[in-house]
Amino acid sequence: MIEHCLYGVKVRTPFELFDRNIPHMAEAPGAHPGITLHLSVKQPDFPELPVVLYHCRTHGRQIKLCTDRPRARNVPGQHWRFEVEGVASLTWRGGTRDLQYQLHDEGNPALLAFWFIHIFLPLHLSLERGYDFIHSAGVEVANQPILFIAPSMGGKSTLADYFLKQGHPMLSDDKVATFLRDGQYWAVPSHPHHRPYREHEVLGFPLKNFACRARPIKAFYILAQGEPDSDVQINEVTGFRKFQELLPNYLYNFDFLLEQRLRWLAQLADQSLVFKVHRPWKLERMHEVYSAICAHSHALRV
Repeated sequence: MIEHCLYGVKVRTPFELFDRNIPHMAEAPGAHPGITLHLSVKQPDFPELPVVLYHCRTHGRQIKLCTDRPRARNVPGQHWRFEVEGVASLTWRGGTRDLQYQLHDEGNPALLAFWFIHIFLPLHLSLERGYDFIHSAGVEVANQPILFIAPSMGGKSTLADYFLKQGHPMLSDDKVATFLRDGQYWAVPSHPHHRPYREHEVLGFPLKNFACRARPIKAFYILAQGEPDSDVQINEVTGFRKFQELLPNYLYNFDFLLEQRLRWLAQLADQSLVFKVHRPWKLERMHEVYSAICAHSHALRV
């Protein structure tokens, strides 16, 4: 088995997931048991899974998460199956460390790696490891994580790409895993790829400058589009508005986890620094946005 470190968790697989491994220093502190992925040589001996907990279309394919409990509560021994149309199925029992996979007609190791890393693992870790994921891009400034939040096509990957080109390490291109430890919220490195473009079923460009460890989050920057000739403005978001800004970017709002996730998000909002960045919608002025955010982040007292 080949050992990787993804989203701060050791993951063992029977094949290489990508060319360059994440350094093991990226393992998150705390109790995050590892995961082992096995090829299933026969159809898993699972009961019918009548509860469809998650069903959507993304990256050109239908995906589905099924389980065996009408209330869909994640308990030890619970049966789960994650299906990617035409590619693969992954099955596991709640509370265990072993996953089984089967390739479908269109499946191959490269496609399995994409779906396993980019889509399945964040969902699985939310259910099994207590992570909470924010839809954002994360980079480090002076060894401290800052997270960019924007709607789809809102420029967060483009801005993160500019930070990368200036030598800043990346934590995550699209989904940032977070957890609470010693009264602080931490951001976890995901996997060493960056995708500043729209293309289905690819992880993106491999990165050399990738964050080497989980660290406490310094600030969230909510990106807002301005006129091409407008100035860069950074204003603090306070009170309940912080919760309102973060809520739409919380991933995997399973109904049975709603109460605890809302408590988590309210606490995150209460303890975090959140800022709205009004920036000119013009690539030629990206350096001004970059300089303003860096200067602002360096000046923060946390």
